[in-house]
Amino acid sequence: FIISWMFMMKYILVTGGVISGIGKGVISSSIGTILKHCGLRVTAIKIDPYLNIDAGTFSPYEHGEVFVLDDGGEVDLDLGNYERFLNVELSRDNNITTGKIYQDVISKERRGEYLGKTVQVVPHVTDAIQDWVQRVAHKPVDKSNQSPQVCLIELGGTIGDIEGMPFVEAFRQFQFKVHPSNFAVVHVSLVPSPTGEQKSKPTQNSVRELRQLGLSPDLIIARSDIVLESSLRDKISMFCHVSPSQVMSCHQCTSLYRVPLLLHRQGIVPFFVDRLGLNSIKLPLKRKFLQKWRVLAERCDTALTEIPIALVGKYTKLEDCYSSVVKSLHHAAIFMNHKCKLIYIEAANLEAETQVNDPKVYHKAWGDLCQCSGIIVPGGFGERGFEGKIAAIRWARESGTPFLGVCLGLQAAVVEFSRNILNINSAHSAEFGQAETHQFVVVEMPEHNPVEKGGTMRLGKKRTLFVKGSENSIVRRLYIGVEYVDERHRHRFEVDPEMVEQLEAKGMMFVGQDETAQRMEIMELKDHPYFIGTQFHPEFRSRPDQPSPPYMGLMLASAGKLTTFLSHEYSMPSLRDAVTDQS
Repeated sequence: FIISWMFMMKYILVTGGVISGIGKGVISSSIGTILKHCGLRVTAIKIDPYLNIDAGTFSPYEHGEVFVLDDGGEVDLDLGNYERFLNVELSRDNNITTGKIYQDVISKERRGEYLGKTVQVVPHVTDAIQDWVQRVAHKPVDKSNQSPQVCLIELGGTIGDIEGMPFVEAFRQFQFKVHPSNFAVVHVSLVPSPTGEQKSKPTQNSVRELRQLGLSPDLIIARSDIVLESSLRDKISMFCHVSPSQVMSCHQCTSLYRVPLLLHRQGIVPFFVDRLGLNSIKLPLKRKFLQKWRVLAERCDTALTEIPIALVGKYTKLEDCYSSVVKSLHHAAIFMNHKCKLIYIEAANLEAETQVNDPKVYHKAWGDLCQCSGIIVPGGFGERGFEGKIAAIRWARESGTPFLGVCLGLQAAVVEFSRNILNINSAHSAEFGQAETHQFVVVEMPEHNPVEKGGTMRLGKKRTLFVKGSENSIVRRLYIGVEYVDERHRHRFEVDPEMVEQLEAKGMMFVGQDETAQRMEIMELKDHPYFIGTQFHPEFRSRPDQPSPPYMGLMLASAGKLTTFLSHEYSMPSLRDAVTDQS
């Protein structure tokens, strides 16, 4: 039975050529979405060929945000795309790194599992890669609790990178191990237009290199600014040893939600049915196939009302640093048939020091902040910009501007409130302050290891209980009155429980706590339109058709519709009502 099932598993390897960051993650997610809407159970694996064990110790400027999974895995942001597109819950094992593979191989060698043999990249490392992929591919990832039928594997980087060579060799072997009829290669390549004319040479070169390494693409997806010209499609077909129907265009779209529609229109379903023998599996192509994605795309394109939201953070030069935050805001805006106009504000530019050193930048930052209808201060680490975040939070509190603080944003709100309402001028966080000169209102968690950085935070899905008497809390009502919520965490510091009584006496209420009632999880300020802080990261569980409640509340409050929504007078267009057949 096991042999039969493993033979039936279908693997789709997605590789990239010419440049990194070409969109392999979105294309992999889109292929998975299409196959899932055909009635197949789909999982996904991301391979990052760096030596790090995981993404936990990266600066966001290295690879974008660190996405956190239910099991506490700190992984590449592409796994966030997989979860949002496929509506699945992945584990840390779905993100393979060179570091994990070598750690696994060396551990086996130390235990004597190789029986005294010389341990080499081939076959030991390549075998470890193949075993890992097969093991993870069969793990259930959705509510059906059944093994997936299709596994998408995205190989990070570009073909030809020296660090990716062991993985390419592993899949060269793997295609025969699982039988070629169960294995397909999708190659995503750039088609630039340096002079206005589309060029195929970079794609030809990357495909040639891929074939030299023993993998031949079954499908080439050309990334370009405009639709791929038919003559260029024929040229790529001729020089890359594929038929014209095996070359698809993925040009720039108005939103990510159009990518599955674009690939579907070009016949990707019949291609995979034929290539992987999926005709033996019932594929119920519904009348409203991919209707959810059509609705999402149309709402993105047709929404007229813009809601300006200020994102006050430390890593504002690269959008990917706050990828899940940005997507959660857009999910909420789409649900309301609005657009989120996101304005990035470098927190340090709001500080008094910038006013002295560069007054022009300082006044522009404050001008941008003041014109926004809502403010979000997301999570982060490090002291740079912390005082600027506090300044923005004070302005939100005093001006009545809707505010959402996530993780460090909650902690900064507690520091600001302690300084300006409790009159504790020396209030600070233990992460940045000095014990001799500051009173810590945010303290280090007892289990935090200050020496070992990787994987030592409070990570993953944890339960938050709403406290007794919080029935009228805004956040609890946004969560539809539930007794508790399960959200994902990533932090080393927390609100000092000994400060809670003083803070609540002045109106800063902690309506959500952990199961010990010692950790403050949700903060809500009395007599303010919307002033919310969460210790957890609600953005990690937001979905395009199921926006995160705290983000939903921020967008509603910023649009002036929160009160009527909570009183059920405001009828918000529902994607669940628009799409009832999961298509």
